[in-house]
Amino acid sequence: MLYNVTYGNLNNYKQNIFLISLAYPAIQVNAKTKTKRKIFQEEQKMEKPEFDVLLPTFRDVCYPITDFGAVCDTRTNNQEAFRKAIEKCNADGGGKVVVPSGVWYTGPIELLSNVNLHLQKGAIIFFSNDPKDYPLINTSFEGLFMYRCISPIYGKDLENIAITGDGIINGNGRRWRPVKKWKISEVSWKETVAEGGIVDEGPKETIWWPSEITLEANNTLIPNPELYKDKETCEKYHDFLRPVLLNLTRCNKVLLDGPTFQNSPAWGIHPWLCTNLTIRNISVRNPWFAQNADGIDIDSCKYVEISNSTFDVGDDAICIKSGKNEDGRKLGVPSEYISVRNCVVYHGHGGFVAGSEMSGGLKNIYVNDCTFIGTDIGLRFKSCLGRGGVVEKIYINNINMISIHNEAITFNMGYNMDTKEGQEVAPEEIPEFKNIYIDNINCTKAGNPITVSGLPEMPIHDVHVSNFTCKTKGKIKIENAENIFQTNINLIEPEY
Repeated sequence: MLYNVTYGNLNNYKQNIFLISLAYPAIQVNAKTKTKRKIFQEEQKMEKPEFDVLLPTFRDVCYPITDFGAVCDTRTNNQEAFRKAIEKCNADGGGKVVVPSGVWYTGPIELLSNVNLHLQKGAIIFFSNDPKDYPLINTSFEGLFMYRCISPIYGKDLENIAITGDGIINGNGRRWRPVKKWKISEVSWKETVAEGGIVDEGPKETIWWPSEITLEANNTLIPNPELYKDKETCEKYHDFLRPVLLNLTRCNKVLLDGPTFQNSPAWGIHPWLCTNLTIRNISVRNPWFAQNADGIDIDSCKYVEISNSTFDVGDDAICIKSGKNEDGRKLGVPSEYISVRNCVVYHGHGGFVAGSEMSGGLKNIYVNDCTFIGTDIGLRFKSCLGRGGVVEKIYINNINMISIHNEAITFNMGYNMDTKEGQEVAPEEIPEFKNIYIDNINCTKAGNPITVSGLPEMPIHDVHVSNFTCKTKGKIKIENAENIFQTNINLIEPEY
């Protein structure tokens, strides 16, 4: 059976629409909520994940990069020294490649198995921003298989790897990224334009591009995503294909512990098809105006723990993904058995985010004891027709939010819609969000408390929200949804 996409005329579909306006203060408990409360409580016993994440182990042997010719003068390219140290460490059976205090300028760094890249206090790895230093590789970005510039730090098909210590990994991404005029001050805009590049006075907004070729690439590749798979075309538009700061593909037993990852050309950290991934005590920092500057994107990974970390970024902060559209469904690898706890998010489009690339599915995800301060949206679920995939068994509790600009909680199934009105959509292209449990949410301020916007073809269903307190002038809005159970919902009229 095929569905015809229709926008605006929802009466053609069986649907369940609620538009809920609550007085302040208010508590809403319906009959269905009462019948489901016991089930909800039982599910909440799963707050502590019942799975283990295996850690890597290393020999207690150190390989300082200075022993391999590294020079700390901010201008010498130390790529060869990093390569020699990592290869020697790997060949000897593993250990710790040590980056001493200082600024170490370099091109891309390739990790190898059994290597712990360790940054001592005061160490800064500062990457070249010359696109010529970053050859194209066949990889995945935003859920699609494509050619992309190799990442400043990357690894593929590895076992037992780590990045640890107290130092800073700086992607030097400023020159790679387009800049939207409205996102920066007038002074910063003048400084940006003075660097060169080209200004595009578009119909909606003014954007600075690093070069004419990057503007041309944007106008060519974005409307034609199939071209990302053509190497000749991608070589022409090489400079447009910004890398993520750290990319790990098909790696097992990975530890990120301690460093700051900042100023990425695109996403910050992108593990893809990895297992046994431990991320703790890190900081991810990108300018708030930085385009596509996500914090961390867990993509088709299994057995993951993210804890005691902070994020202050230009796009979504903590994201769970599993591929996009046909590419994601064909790969068919869900992100599952993931724990996120004791994390703080400052600026970001979303604090915790599921989607929008989730065509391989997301399940068995636990989010506990996190704080969002000044994010655009707190808990963000998103997808659209064409994606397909199932998001289910998501357990979230003990979340504190301060000054959320838009929704504290949102489900948006019309995000970045790829389909066109009248287009036929197959059943496997319709995403499904279900069995999501959200408990004990406190928000001091939000533009709106909760928005649930599903699809007529597939209503969002079986979402449980309990013990939710929010200062807001907005209202709960629910459309194209079934079995949205609400217990102890407290909306408080703000005094400001």
